[in-house]
Amino acid sequence: MLSKRMEKALNGQLNKELFSSYLYLSMAAYFEDMNLTGMAKWMRLQADEEHEHSMKFYDFIIKISGRVVLEQIDKPKSSWDSPKAAFEDALAHEQFITKSINELTDLAIEEKDHSTSTFLHWFIDEQVEEEANAGDIVRKFDLIGDSKSGLYMLDRELGTRTNAPAEEQA
Repeated sequence: MLSKRMEKALNGQLNKELFSSYLYLSMAAYFEDMNLTGMAKWMRLQADEEHEHSMKFYDFIIKISGRVVLEQIDKPKSSWDSPKAAFEDALAHEQFITKSINELTDLAIEEKDHSTSTFLHWFIDEQVEEEANAGDIVRKFDLIGDSKSGLYMLDRELGTRTNAPAEEQA
């Protein structure tokens, strides 16, 4: 049976995932404004992916007879000092989400909530990928430095991103 403490924590993570989607959509708008359409596409797809993550929490809470409670979503940052700074913030945010997922998993283990613990394992694996992707892009910014042509090439590369259909991600 789902404890009130676990239900509250799962709802908190649902809210964090919704904020993640909102943050990445804000980053997409920032890149659109800079005419970096490849980076904007990458961030928009990231926003979509984070929304899918939030819906996994939503569906899980309902499936285990919990009650979904949606909270207010904070206003995300809307401008950055540079494209690199935006991706550094994305990496820092993914590290924050990883910490949150790990804490949620620790709570599930503490409460001997095996179904929630099993559910969270997908997110643990996903966060390894999320941090690696954002970290790789930050390192590419380090390689290109202040090169405008490097920025252009990176923008084009990031514009080739596609997301796997949701059923392949499960």
